[in-house]
Amino acid sequence: MNVEVRAVGTVAVCVPQDALADEVSENFSRVLRECLAGPNPRVVVGMKEVGYMDSAAMEDLVNVADDLGKRGVQLKLADVTPTCREILELTGLSGRFEFFESVDAAVRSYL
Repeated sequence: MNVEVRAVGTVAVCVPQDALADEVSENFSRVLRECLAGPNPRVVVGMKEVGYMDSAAMEDLVNVADDLGKRGVQLKLADVTPTCREILELTGLSGRFEFFESVDAAVRSYL
Protein backbone atom coordinates (compact mmCIF):
# COMPACT_ATOMS: atom_id res chain seq x y z
CA MET A 1 0.00 0.00 0.00
CA ASN A 2 1.28 3.46 -0.89
CA VAL A 3 -0.65 5.10 1.94
CA GLU A 4 -0.07 4.10 5.55
CA VAL A 5 -3.09 4.49 7.80
CA ARG A 6 -2.98 4.21 11.56
CA ALA A 7 -5.24 5.19 14.40
CA VAL A 8 -3.87 7.41 17.14
CA GLY A 9 -6.67 7.34 19.67
CA THR A 10 -9.71 8.52 17.74
CA VAL A 11 -7.66 10.25 15.02
CA ALA A 12 -7.03 8.63 11.64
CA VAL A 13 -3.51 9.42 10.45
CA CYS A 14 -2.99 8.95 6.71
CA VAL A 15 0.61 9.04 5.51
CA PRO A 16 1.25 8.77 1.77
CA GLN A 17 4.64 7.20 1.04
CA ASP A 18 5.29 8.94 -2.28
CA ALA A 19 4.17 11.77 -4.55
CA LEU A 20 0.40 12.02 -4.83
CA ALA A 21 0.04 11.34 -8.52
CA ASP A 22 -1.42 8.63 -10.72
CA GLU A 23 -2.26 5.36 -8.91
CA VAL A 24 -0.92 6.65 -5.57
CA SER A 25 -3.42 9.50 -5.80
CA GLU A 26 -6.24 7.04 -6.55
CA ASN A 27 -5.30 4.92 -3.54
CA PHE A 28 -5.01 8.06 -1.39
CA SER A 29 -8.54 9.09 -2.40
CA ARG A 30 -9.94 5.70 -1.39
CA VAL A 31 -8.13 5.77 1.96
CA LEU A 32 -9.36 9.28 2.75
CA ARG A 33 -12.95 8.27 2.01
CA GLU A 34 -12.59 5.31 4.37
CA CYS A 35 -11.32 7.65 7.10
CA LEU A 36 -14.51 9.71 6.76
CA ALA A 37 -16.78 6.70 7.25
CA GLY A 38 -17.11 7.06 11.02
CA PRO A 39 -19.65 9.25 12.81
CA ASN A 40 -17.02 11.63 14.23
CA PRO A 41 -14.04 11.58 11.86
CA ARG A 42 -10.80 13.27 12.78
CA VAL A 43 -8.18 13.13 10.04
CA VAL A 44 -4.51 14.10 9.87
CA VAL A 45 -2.56 13.75 6.64
CA GLY A 46 1.19 13.40 7.16
CA MET A 47 2.89 14.72 4.03
CA LYS A 48 6.59 14.35 4.84
CA GLU A 49 7.19 11.97 1.90
CA VAL A 50 4.98 13.84 -0.57
CA GLY A 51 7.25 15.81 -2.87
CA TYR A 52 4.52 16.58 -5.37
CA MET A 53 0.75 16.32 -5.75
CA ASP A 54 -1.36 16.38 -8.88
CA SER A 55 -4.70 18.11 -9.36
CA ALA A 56 -6.65 14.95 -8.49
CA ALA A 57 -4.92 14.76 -5.10
CA MET A 58 -5.63 18.44 -4.46
CA GLU A 59 -9.28 17.88 -5.35
CA ASP A 60 -9.42 14.93 -2.94
CA LEU A 61 -7.96 17.05 -0.13
CA VAL A 62 -10.45 19.84 -0.81
CA ASN A 63 -13.39 17.42 -0.92
CA VAL A 64 -12.36 15.84 2.38
CA ALA A 65 -11.81 19.28 3.93
CA ASP A 66 -15.30 20.32 2.78
CA ASP A 67 -16.86 17.13 4.14
CA LEU A 68 -15.13 17.57 7.49
CA GLY A 69 -16.04 21.25 7.53
CA LYS A 70 -19.73 20.33 7.30
CA ARG A 71 -19.16 18.33 10.48
CA GLY A 72 -17.40 21.20 12.23
CA VAL A 73 -13.89 19.75 11.86
CA GLN A 74 -10.93 21.03 9.85
CA LEU A 75 -8.60 18.75 7.88
CA LYS A 76 -5.11 18.88 9.36
CA LEU A 77 -1.98 18.57 7.23
CA ALA A 78 1.36 17.81 8.89
CA ASP A 79 4.98 17.86 7.72
CA VAL A 80 3.98 19.49 4.44
CA THR A 81 6.93 19.74 2.08
CA PRO A 82 7.81 23.19 0.75
CA THR A 83 6.78 22.23 -2.79
CA CYS A 84 3.34 21.00 -1.71
CA ARG A 85 2.83 24.02 0.54
CA GLU A 86 3.68 26.29 -2.38
CA ILE A 87 1.26 24.40 -4.65
CA LEU A 88 -1.54 24.84 -2.12
CA GLU A 89 -0.72 28.53 -1.64
CA LEU A 90 -0.44 29.31 -5.36
CA THR A 91 -3.77 27.62 -6.06
CA GLY A 92 -5.43 29.52 -3.21
CA LEU A 93 -6.30 26.30 -1.37
CA SER A 94 -4.07 26.65 1.69
CA GLY A 95 -6.79 28.40 3.71
CA ARG A 96 -8.92 25.26 3.66
CA PHE A 97 -6.46 23.35 5.83
CA GLU A 98 -4.79 23.62 9.19
CA PHE A 99 -1.01 23.12 8.97
CA PHE A 100 1.26 21.57 11.61
CA GLU A 101 4.99 20.96 11.91
CA SER A 102 4.47 17.30 12.87
CA VAL A 103 1.87 14.56 12.90
CA ASP A 104 2.06 14.47 16.71
CA ALA A 105 1.25 18.18 16.95
CA ALA A 106 -1.69 17.76 14.57
CA VAL A 107 -3.07 14.82 16.54
CA ARG A 108 -2.67 16.71 19.84
CA SER A 109 -4.63 19.64 18.40
CA TYR A 110 -7.75 17.44 18.42
CA LEU A 111 -7.55 17.12 22.21
